[in-house]
Amino acid sequence: MKIAIINGPNLNLLGKREPGIYGSESFEDYFRQLQKAFPAVEFSYFQHNVEGEIINYLHQTGFSYDGILLNAGGYTHTSVAIRDAIAAIKTPVIEIHISNVYAREEFRHTSLIAPKCVGSICGLGMKGYRLGVEYFVQPS
Repeated sequence: MKIAIINGPNLNLLGKREPGIYGSESFEDYFRQLQKAFPAVEFSYFQHNVEGEIINYLHQTGFSYDGILLNAGGYTHTSVAIRDAIAAIKTPVIEIHISNVYAREEFRHTSLIAPKCVGSICGLGMKGYRLGVEYFVQPS
């Protein structure tokens, strides 16, 4: 089983950025925990602040992976291009958000990518990624 995790803009600052919202753990540390928890899964991890690079990685993994966990960050609310990239690939995508976007500013309440994803997980901190992995490895 192959699962790609894609994080968008500003998520390279996890552990440093607004710890009251995003926590104090770096994603790299959390990623190592995921790898230990799911040794049978071949993970790839990609983070980029540039929209086009995220699209390129969706295209690269979207026909050969079993699942993609995508935290598009602020692009969630603005990127028709990322939405179209999700629609164009065969690999199912789960939208992930560390914070509860519905408890934040109103502009974060609208996701352009959610309708093209198989599901969305938000507000559960980093645990949302683990839940996404569980969905793919233990389908019902």
